[in-house]
Amino acid sequence: MSERTARTRLFAAATVALAALALTACENGEGVRDEGPSAASKSATRPTGSTPTTAPDTADTTPGTTTAGSPPCTADTTRIMATEVSRPLNHLLLTLTNTGTRTCTLTGHPVARFSEARSVPAARETRPRAAVRLSPRESAYAGVLLSSGDGSGASGSTAKTLTITFKDGSTAHPALPPRGVHVDDRLTVTYWQSSMDTALMY
Repeated sequence: MSERTARTRLFAAATVALAALALTACENGEGVRDEGPSAASKSATRPTGSTPTTAPDTADTTPGTTTAGSPPCTADTTRIMATEVSRPLNHLLLTLTNTGTRTCTLTGHPVARFSEARSVPAARETRPRAAVRLSPRESAYAGVLLSSGDGSGASGSTAKTLTITFKDGSTAHPALPPRGVHVDDRLTVTYWQSSMDTALMY
């Protein structure tokens, strides 16, 4: 037998032996298994879309709208007293107290009417820079010039009732002295003030 023939037979025998060994391994469940794509392959095949982000909070963070300023003071939430004062002469002091549970606002001047006469005109020069806001149990003031101090007023009469009308149409009727008060064409009321002294300066 030639050397070449011997080598050929040896190679063939080795091939058969390897094939038999592979077949045996497969039958015993020890063959090579397909583990699927490697971690690197998985990373490479991941979609390249943008990375998901947390959804924005769509809740409205704007502070709730509130009513501009405080509600107006009304006859139902206040008490008014009318008091004669010794100084200045011929003056009446109106004291309005917030008897409600919420802060209220007084704007302008008291819409006052003595007896059946027309509403009392306001002294424009007493207009405050801002409306008066009253917390519960706080008071505001207005001064009423009833008549001239030197007797120069005309159309004098005695008034025994007083009506105060609020912005919402409600009315209050503070009591006057039993004898009434003397009024003439000098009758004037100040704007609402936060200070008693300021109300009586006119």
